[in-house]
Amino acid sequence: MVKQLIKTTLLCATLTLAACGENVEKKAGEILATARTAYERGDYAEAKAQIDSIKARYPKAFETRKASQRLLMDVELDDQRQTLARLDSALLMEEATLDSMKRHFAFVIDTAYQAEGHYLWPPQTLERNLHRSYLRFQVDERGQMSMTSIYCGSSNIHHVQVKVTAPDGSSALSPSSKDSYETTVMGEKIEKADYPMDDDGGVIAYVAERNAQNLRLEFIGDRTYTTTMLPADRQAAAELLPLQSALALRQQIKARQEAARVKIRFVEEKKKQYATTH
Repeated sequence: MVKQLIKTTLLCATLTLAACGENVEKKAGEILATARTAYERGDYAEAKAQIDSIKARYPKAFETRKASQRLLMDVELDDQRQTLARLDSALLMEEATLDSMKRHFAFVIDTAYQAEGHYLWPPQTLERNLHRSYLRFQVDERGQMSMTSIYCGSSNIHHVQVKVTAPDGSSALSPSSKDSYETTVMGEKIEKADYPMDDDGGVIAYVAERNAQNLRLEFIGDRTYTTTMLPADRQAAAELLPLQSALALRQQIKARQEAARVKIRFVEEKKKQYATTH
């Protein structure tokens, strides 16, 4: 009698667990169906949210969770492929914009020493500016802008900073350059110091914003040398900033393209592995 009671109890428990399991799978399956519908209409964010909720709400719905993982990989693949297509179109548009802009600048590269070149405002090319002290502005192909302070004189001042001052008394002062160089050519002392845009003390933006004003330029070192910026030098900063923004945007698009390609390759490989193990 006792044995029969135990068997009956175990049978009931087994049937109850089976019923619970079926009920859990059914409810999880309803969410999966919602996720699949969202995927089919291209609402990938909603599809992912529904799939995530299956694991959170029904962790023991093992079969449905396996199916949801397969769907999730399809969602991620299509999502990344559409993202890549949009980025490809955006890059084509940005390249067309850049082609129009770049024709107004001089492109300079020394293939013996440089892997990439940079753009200059034509009046600031080297051959037009020998034997004078000035600020030169340039943007490389990745959209990194910088300025170079170039001092030429009969004696060194060992400058590592520059300061630009407007008629209203406002000014911008660079930090000390981390990349400076000095040489002598035919008795002329030549000093150069480089300042990346993010480490220029705001001088580039200051000159660009006040390019119509008469700006005083100071080279600061052991001694200070003062001169006046020519209109073409002021204009160089103003003209190059839009090019810098466009080149930087192109670089960002390319980085996002590569990230999407990496994601696609990863998910495709994951799908192959999943197919062989499940």
